[in-house]
Amino acid sequence: MAAQKRKEGPNGSAASKSTKPAADARPPKRAKADDAEKDGDRKKAKNTKQQTTSPAKPPATALVTKEEAPLFPRGGGSILTPLEQKQISIQAKQDVLFEEQSASKKKKDVSTKRKRRKSHADEADKKLAKDEDAVKVESLNFKRLVQGSLVLGAVCAINPLDVAVALPNNLVGHVPITGISAPLTQRLQASAEKDDEEEESEDEGADDVDLNTLFRMGQYVRAYVTSTLDETTPGKARRHIGLSLEPFLANTGIVEQDVVENCTLMAAVVSVEDHGFVMDIGISESSLKGFLPRKQLDKNIPEDTLQPGSVLLCTVTGKAAGGKVVQLSTLSDRLGNPKNAPSSATTIGSYLPGTAADVLVSEVSQHGVIGKVMGHLDVTADLVHSGAGPDGVDIIDKYKVGSRIKARIICTFPAAKLPKLGISLLPHVLTLKPKTSSNDGQETLPTQILAHSAIVDKCTVQRVEPGIGLVKDGKVDTLFETSGPYKVGSIHPGRVVGYNSFDGMFLLSFEKSVLEQPFLRIEDIPVGAVVPGVVEKLVVNQDGLGGLIVKIADGISGLVPEIHLSDVRLQHPEKKFREGMKVKARVLSTNPARHQLRLTLKKTLVNSDAPAIKSYDELAVGLKAPATVVNVLQHGAIVQFYGRLRGFLPVSEMSEAYIQDPKEHFRVGQTVTTYVLGFDPEASRLIVSCKDPSAFGIEKQKALQNLQIGDLVSAKVTQKTEDDIFVELTDSSLKAILPVAHLTDKSVSKTQSALKKIHVNQTLSELVVLEKNETRRSITLSHKPSLVQASKEGKLLKSVNDARVGDMVPGFVRNITLTAVFVQFAGNLTALLPKTKLPRDVQDKPNFGMFKSQSIVVQITSIDHDLGRIFVAIPSVVEEQTKKVEKPAKPVEKALNAVDEAVTSIEDLAIGKLTKARVKSVKETQLNVQLADNIQGRIDVSQIFDKWDDIPDSRKPLKRFKQNDIVPVRVLGIHDARNHRFLPITHRSTHSVLELSAKPSDLTADAPSDPLSLDDIQVGSKHLAFVNNVASNYLWVNLSPNVRGRISAMEASDDLSKLANLEKSFPVGCALQVRVVAVDKEKGRVDLSARDPNSENQLSWDKIQQGLVLPGKVTKVNDRQVLVKLSALVAGPVYLADLADDFDEANPLSHSKNEIVRVAIVEVDQSNKRLRLSMRPSRVLNSSLPVKDKEVTKSTKLEVGEIIRGFVKNVSDKGLFVSLGGDVVAMVKIKNLSDSYLKDWKEHFQVDQLVKGRIISVADGRIEMDLRPSVVEKDYVPLITINDLKEGQIVTGKVRKVEEFGAFIAIDGSANLSGLCHRSEMADRNVKDARTLYNEGDRVKARVLKVDLDTKRINMGLKPSYFKDDEDADEMDIDSEDEDAGAAVNGQEDSEDEEMSNAGGVVLEVGSDDEDDEEDDEQQDSDIEMGDGPAEGLTGLDAGGFDWTAEGLDADEKADADAADLPVKKTKKRRESRGIVDKTAELDINGPQTSSDYERLLLGQPDSSELWIAYMASQMQVNDVASARQVAERALKTINIKEEAEKLNVWTAYLNLEVAYGTEETVEEVFKRACTYNDDLEIHERLASIYIQSGKHKEADDLFEKTLKKYGSKSTNVWINYAHFLHTVAGQPDRARNLLRRAMQVLNNPGNGSGTAHMYALLVPKFAALEFRSPNGDREQGRTLFEGLLASFPKRFDLWNQLLDLETSAREPDVAVIRDLFERGTKVKGLKPKQAKAWFRRWAKWEEEKGDAKSRQRVSALAQEWAREAAAMKGQQPGQQKGGEEEGSEGEEDEE
Repeated sequence: MAAQKRKEGPNGSAASKSTKPAADARPPKRAKADDAEKDGDRKKAKNTKQQTTSPAKPPATALVTKEEAPLFPRGGGSILTPLEQKQISIQAKQDVLFEEQSASKKKKDVSTKRKRRKSHADEADKKLAKDEDAVKVESLNFKRLVQGSLVLGAVCAINPLDVAVALPNNLVGHVPITGISAPLTQRLQASAEKDDEEEESEDEGADDVDLNTLFRMGQYVRAYVTSTLDETTPGKARRHIGLSLEPFLANTGIVEQDVVENCTLMAAVVSVEDHGFVMDIGISESSLKGFLPRKQLDKNIPEDTLQPGSVLLCTVTGKAAGGKVVQLSTLSDRLGNPKNAPSSATTIGSYLPGTAADVLVSEVSQHGVIGKVMGHLDVTADLVHSGAGPDGVDIIDKYKVGSRIKARIICTFPAAKLPKLGISLLPHVLTLKPKTSSNDGQETLPTQILAHSAIVDKCTVQRVEPGIGLVKDGKVDTLFETSGPYKVGSIHPGRVVGYNSFDGMFLLSFEKSVLEQPFLRIEDIPVGAVVPGVVEKLVVNQDGLGGLIVKIADGISGLVPEIHLSDVRLQHPEKKFREGMKVKARVLSTNPARHQLRLTLKKTLVNSDAPAIKSYDELAVGLKAPATVVNVLQHGAIVQFYGRLRGFLPVSEMSEAYIQDPKEHFRVGQTVTTYVLGFDPEASRLIVSCKDPSAFGIEKQKALQNLQIGDLVSAKVTQKTEDDIFVELTDSSLKAILPVAHLTDKSVSKTQSALKKIHVNQTLSELVVLEKNETRRSITLSHKPSLVQASKEGKLLKSVNDARVGDMVPGFVRNITLTAVFVQFAGNLTALLPKTKLPRDVQDKPNFGMFKSQSIVVQITSIDHDLGRIFVAIPSVVEEQTKKVEKPAKPVEKALNAVDEAVTSIEDLAIGKLTKARVKSVKETQLNVQLADNIQGRIDVSQIFDKWDDIPDSRKPLKRFKQNDIVPVRVLGIHDARNHRFLPITHRSTHSVLELSAKPSDLTADAPSDPLSLDDIQVGSKHLAFVNNVASNYLWVNLSPNVRGRISAMEASDDLSKLANLEKSFPVGCALQVRVVAVDKEKGRVDLSARDPNSENQLSWDKIQQGLVLPGKVTKVNDRQVLVKLSALVAGPVYLADLADDFDEANPLSHSKNEIVRVAIVEVDQSNKRLRLSMRPSRVLNSSLPVKDKEVTKSTKLEVGEIIRGFVKNVSDKGLFVSLGGDVVAMVKIKNLSDSYLKDWKEHFQVDQLVKGRIISVADGRIEMDLRPSVVEKDYVPLITINDLKEGQIVTGKVRKVEEFGAFIAIDGSANLSGLCHRSEMADRNVKDARTLYNEGDRVKARVLKVDLDTKRINMGLKPSYFKDDEDADEMDIDSEDEDAGAAVNGQEDSEDEEMSNAGGVVLEVGSDDEDDEEDDEQQDSDIEMGDGPAEGLTGLDAGGFDWTAEGLDADEKADADAADLPVKKTKKRRESRGIVDKTAELDINGPQTSSDYERLLLGQPDSSELWIAYMASQMQVNDVASARQVAERALKTINIKEEAEKLNVWTAYLNLEVAYGTEETVEEVFKRACTYNDDLEIHERLASIYIQSGKHKEADDLFEKTLKKYGSKSTNVWINYAHFLHTVAGQPDRARNLLRRAMQVLNNPGNGSGTAHMYALLVPKFAALEFRSPNGDREQGRTLFEGLLASFPKRFDLWNQLLDLETSAREPDVAVIRDLFERGTKVKGLKPKQAKAWFRRWAKWEEEKGDAKSRQRVSALAQEWAREAAAMKGQQPGQQKGGEEEGSEGEEDEE
């Protein structure tokens, strides 16, 4: 709307007065309107009597003469003459006078006014129109700022999600992140779509777009007002100026023809190009694009801020590409130059805020300046922006009417009736630069001189403007310039409450409350300050009181989190705190951007005198400060200080005592006193400790002082993390850190592998001290072999003084920059490796192909001792650069002070030369010698001795040599000191020394000149060897300077004690007598042995005997066993039971890998190559040593009642399996686990748990144990067995089950024995139903009536008459229901009801029932007598031992079922038949219905996959997928491992279950497990079948592809199955046909072992058959395939028959094709008679069914003809052959 009004301004119907003198110059079509206005002006002048109409005529005349002048002259020229300008000034004065007169007239009588109005109505209307059209100076305020306004502003704050813009007249607007530009909004949407799983918060939403990189403080922008009220908050809308910088809004009102030079546009970066930036300028209805060249980018704008989506205020420099591209510029001398106004503009649309303008001053008052642009567009500069306000400029004196001034447009007024713009004359706005002030001769920002919230003691009032409100106080109603407390010249104290960077003015307040307020903004509150406050609100959440809102100043409140309410956890914090309560708090952190303030009420923090640590800059090692625990982890805790500073408290630094679980000692919210151990600001890493440094003992302090950088130490691992290993030095107990990156010299993956092998309590040796800080008591170690070796050789660089130019030193990469690599050595010494000193092939790689902490060897190129700097280079680069420098040929080097006077130069020292040398130093493995001052040499220890007897001390062979000894030597060659290689004499370099020999045998003239080489070594030969290095598994030795060998730790010595510590027993340099075991010339490796050659050869399986004690090496350790290697061929495990004589001391983790141990062979299984080894001291040391837990073997006889300990081997659903030693395993049933009831008994036992029990059965070699304390701890009484029972014996027991026919009684103190008491033996009278007398659980006394050992059945009686003679009979109570009923013991019922299915042991159901008698019993009711019937055919179970087949559990069911088979005795009296219900028979009739039914059946058939699968299906019927999975897992564990087919069925069912109800992850998991335990290909095929049946064709297709890749080269079935799927299921026959070609390529590979012809004949018929049988097949394709086959294999009649079968079985068989096929088959060359006979017979049979008589005759004729031809070929009589053939033909006909 603003644009429309402004564009209509030049031709509007109501022009302003100032334009009237120029009215005649307008186009003719507006002449009438102009004349009317001119007449009006003349009338007004006449009425006011200030002038006549005559002065107006000359301008009119002048204008007429200039009618041809352009309306909008270029270059800012004016079309007004000086006379016209004077007329404008006079007219303005008339307007003022008229307004005064109008005001005075209003005071007259009302009636007179009405008469005047009636008489002069037309004249009043004209006056009113003149008042409305008058141009007024109006300041931009909130009311005049409406939606659609365009305004120029400066960025004053950059927040995470919006940008604050300072607007004119102390207004501030906000640009949301989505209102900047369309490209930026697209970036935000793309970033949000990347993560759909978790909803991002406001902070996270802008993580990818940082507004600080897009904007800069003070940046000028043109903004579009989108709103002035914030209606997002509930209640009354508050004032909020919403802005947008999007070009299509910020450039509103400008069209394509308005884009001229020097006009300004808001532009958004679309893309970044090589020469500039493509910009979006958002011109409506135009295809104009913008381009900002890099040369036109201002130097104050960083290029990295110009990202896609960033916006800039640009000036137009021109158009290119035929006017389709606008050239833009941001150069300050162009954009900020007020002289660059758009002089070529044709409309006012070119003038938008931000554009410079050439203004003609038309009026100046004390309120501002009014002017015109382009002669008719009104512009105003208010009090502030005219300079009168802030700068105190006398604008009336400075700006004269009619003068031209340079201004910059700052806003539009869309609500004004006529187009009007706001301008600014302030210098900093004109130049578009921030306002600065002079301070000590330097230009600085005003905010740097006077800070926000600062109090100014003396503020002098210079001007009073009541309407603007520059000075505001709550008690002052009006302000006067000459009177009152705030008159001009008065002095007051004031406080800065704001600063508007656009206006360049501070805002002050004189209010007393503001002056006294401690803080005005959150930014003013220092972190760590103690502030008073008042509880404003209690924050309540679902857990109770979640915190407090505390007010500390007006408008400033902070949150006290729950953990900071008190030092202790408050049970009822709401009772302690209430609203309005005064508190003293301490500031924890501030976040001005979010207007957040966090406080604490903890007394330990509020009253603490410790400094408030807020940043890394305030840290110092050893600094003591309180902190709050915010998170407790397993390996430590996270503590928070003030601000955002957080630190890590390792568990090892929490206390001097050992802490296993930090959560037991620390809680979230706890305040702890910490000491800074170390920090790294770059990595944002802070390590603190709770240990008091003063508690560091004197001994440790001395040990730390004595510890030197470069020392080699051993340490014990105390804790492992991802980045560091915390260790404790073994000698001094000092704590140290071993970074994970310093474990190896190799890659990151190798380092991680090494980390996995390290465990807590492991002792690491050969650790070099890399750094030491005595102040913070920190030690850093390294395990890098390169640094360890350098420390041993004294080459570890520790300080600048140790460095020498040219030295090659090992180090590691500390940091990598774009131009260099920083290499670190010991003692925190760092060197610079420039990019130019790296090989060229790595200079362009990311990070130069390196990574942090990578090991590296560098050469020192220069040293700056003053600055302590070292420069290094890669050695290869130094050599290349050295080679490029041409050097003149050096003269022959002369020998200086040669030891042998015969040697004059180095040329005299040829190979084989005998000379002399002087010993300079004696090392462990060599003598460093000099042949002259400038000629160095070495004598390897292997080149000094010829025989073992010549060595005086084998541990120190070179002990007899002293410095300066003269020794005779022989020159062998050159030794390269860099890589320790032996070279020929021609390879001499600066790094090489002479290789010499001092062997007596080499000092003779005819001795060979070459030392021992690898070709000279034979297996079995003996040599002298000298240890060069000691590894954990091997000794590396030198046989000669160029031959190195290794000795396995097991082959180092026959003395086992020496193998425990190889480094100590075999120091570097010691001598050994060795023999060659193996030679690998390809790898250059020699395997040696130092053991006695007369001892037995290598241990093998045929030499192992039981009882041998042998040394072995630990190769693997876990928590269950120790794997020991006895030789290269023999190894075996040592289980828990064989580790110690006392099982309490059995701990496999006490042994470490590569440890040498002594083991005894307990058992040997040579057939299966299995060993049982023992480390028991009583076995390997002395048999007389005390043994707490005896060793159990297969031959050990265990007695019933014996107490023994063992380790749990397995926890199954039936109970525990306990390993007693070796393969001896005992079973513990569930009921024998504990005396008390264990609800989840499996949670109380785990594998390898040590248990103690008593042997209760050893029957049939199956051991059973009882772990119940009542059995183990007390004197054990053996349980009663069936053999112990005698007829007539009185026993007690409990009724276990009651049926109508009788009761089953469990005998107390027995081995789970049960007997049957028939109802006839329950009472002395007749009992019809036993259930009326007894219930389950009743305690009873019974007499044993009969014991049948064969059937293992027991008959019992409960008749009272059985106990009359018993002395305890008077203690028995008779059942209340029947005085004749049996006896119950004490009338008590046992609370434990033992179910038959839960008995867990052997249940003996004893009775004398017969099946035939039971049938009679069902037919008639009769009295039944127990024990009289026969017992034939009844079978029982063994009474002792554990039933491994679970048949004992079925015995309960059989007993119940057979209980109906009782013998009966018929009586004369017949009664009505009463059927007896056999409940157990329902299971057989109806099948299992419930889970308990399945459980009962599974006890008898645990290996039945059919039953398990049915169980799974029953669970799925109730949609219980979890239970079905549990059943499947139980089935896989329960089914015997030998029953592979049964297990496979369960796996298949499991896969079916997961495919139907599971997820892709569960299917994949079960599939992988199934492949592990079954045939992999079989499982692949079964899963594919399941996918097909389930309709998941895509998954089936993918699985087939995977199967092809894995088994395509091994099996043809996978190809055929896949093709069948593609043909019949997927409906993709083309893919199936392509599959055949793929199959032939893969299967024809020579590596597959099958011939091409064989595979071709095997696959093609299958694929061809698919073409015939598939509904999507092509029969012609199949025939083509078969034709190719028959052409290659014409004699393969099985192929002819296959094709014939396919043709005849087709849906619509082609008779002609079939006959042709039959006929072609008869013509095959080499057809045998037997084949021909079968073929003709088949043809004849087919013709009998499909043909006619003629065709059958033709077949017979062809057969006879073929027979004759065959006979003729064989030279036989035609008649014979023919007859035979005819007979055959007749026989065929007979058969037909």
